[in-house]
Amino acid sequence: MTEITVRDTANPDAEEMVLYMGPHHPSTHGVLNFMVETDGEVMSRCVPQVGYLHRGIEKIGEATPYPGFIPYTDRIDYLAAMFCNQGYAMAVERLLDIEVPQRAEYLRVIAGELNRIANHLLTLGVFAMDIGAITPFPYTLRERETINDLLEELCGARLTYNYSRIGGVTYDLPEGWATKVLEFLDHFDLILEEFNRLITGNEIFIRRCADVAVITAEDAVAYGLAGPNLRSSGVDFDVRRDIPYSAYPEFDFEIPLGEGIEGTVGDCYDRFVVRIEEMRQSGSIVRQALASLPEGEIVGELPRRLRPDAADVYIRVESVRGEMGFYVVSDGSDTPTRVRTKTGSFTAMGIIEKLSPGLMIADLVALIASLDVVAPEVDR
Repeated sequence: MTEITVRDTANPDAEEMVLYMGPHHPSTHGVLNFMVETDGEVMSRCVPQVGYLHRGIEKIGEATPYPGFIPYTDRIDYLAAMFCNQGYAMAVERLLDIEVPQRAEYLRVIAGELNRIANHLLTLGVFAMDIGAITPFPYTLRERETINDLLEELCGARLTYNYSRIGGVTYDLPEGWATKVLEFLDHFDLILEEFNRLITGNEIFIRRCADVAVITAEDAVAYGLAGPNLRSSGVDFDVRRDIPYSAYPEFDFEIPLGEGIEGTVGDCYDRFVVRIEEMRQSGSIVRQALASLPEGEIVGELPRRLRPDAADVYIRVESVRGEMGFYVVSDGSDTPTRVRTKTGSFTAMGIIEKLSPGLMIADLVALIASLDVVAPEVDR
């Protein structure tokens, strides 16, 4: 941290510090920076400063043929790459009026929901570790590694999957893979209960998170929050259910909402618990998809050259950090003229300044962790 001392001229006895938390601070979840104005441990203001990880991905999309941009989408959110692949593929499929085989849609759902569990495991483990609970992190990493093994067997990659393709997916299920997934989910149900006993119900953890950085439903909507951060404030919205896409209308699942179990609706603790419950629902969706997986092709019929008519589309998917949107504009050539991505991490950064007055610096660490911000999603 770099420290600058600023004196209040109206009150000569008061002294306020300006601290820069980042851009390589271990609690910032990426290359981010926070300018913190504080009197001792209590903040009067915290301003996020972004731009350290800007890579020009959207501009690259405007210079790359439609199929060639899929691997770049992995880098928008490297912890939830399945949804990045799928969202962009869906946008191009809409431009080309391509029908995706139902088996491919099911495979996208299975892969995506496993990716959601893997992301939330890392998020919750890091969340606990950031505020001092070291033991839960190896628990979550162990289960995440099993999912990484399964996804590697499915598509050959553990992080940047490049799995969805325009018109479908790259690979069908390997032999015996479905059985391995079901065995993992049976095991994971028990581990999740153990994790809850270890940290979710831990009195110290509850006191560190309950009633901290409360986001009201009105503020969550006004600041454009999405996904678990929005639902933790009690706003009942999920793209999978409310703007149905892919095979999600075929499955029964619940949308966990913040309930103020240990504090106030919309606090850091609610944001933790909602992600726990989302993992349960993801497991249920995967089980349903495997049980009713249709036969058929995994890629639809494509034209020899992907040159959509001049048009524009906006497609949204429910990624792990909420609505991820792709706006793609075609001029009739084999490369788009405009590619724009909407992400949940960028919108989450905007509410930190409003929440910061009166919070302690240690509470800022809990807030950042509870929002599940990933730096590549912020800058792109």
